[in-house]
Amino acid sequence: DIIRGKDLYLGYDDEEKKKREDLEKNLKKIFEKIHGGLTSTNGVKDHYNDAKKKIFYRLREDWWNANRLEVWKAITCNADNDAFYFRPTCGNEKKPTLTPSQCRCDGANAGKGKWRRKYCPPPIFDYVPQYLRW
Repeated sequence: DIIRGKDLYLGYDDEEKKKREDLEKNLKKIFEKIHGGLTSTNGVKDHYNDAKKKIFYRLREDWWNANRLEVWKAITCNADNDAFYFRPTCGNEKKPTLTPSQCRCDGANAGKGKWRRKYCPPPIFDYVPQYLRW
């Protein structure tokens, strides 16, 4: 949400708000550089042009869609083999189990260790409105 410019959390105190403003300024600089590197061929540069504010929301959204799997791999690359993103929610109160279809990997290695982290898609919670995730 932060990269896409859709984060609802703005901070409670002045220090957090200042950090958030600094982060947003840095993201603007980064995406301005990315925008500067785009070519005008096929109207790509014009498609992402945001002349008024230079916030580049469309570019940020498309960048996130193109790179979210790589970001997920970076987040999970050093996680322990028994680190699970999804908590046990299936089964019953005596024997909870992990939600079996969340990982969506096929074959003998489905949901196991490094295979799970390396090949399974990132969670889709970024498509759920932020206020509904809490």
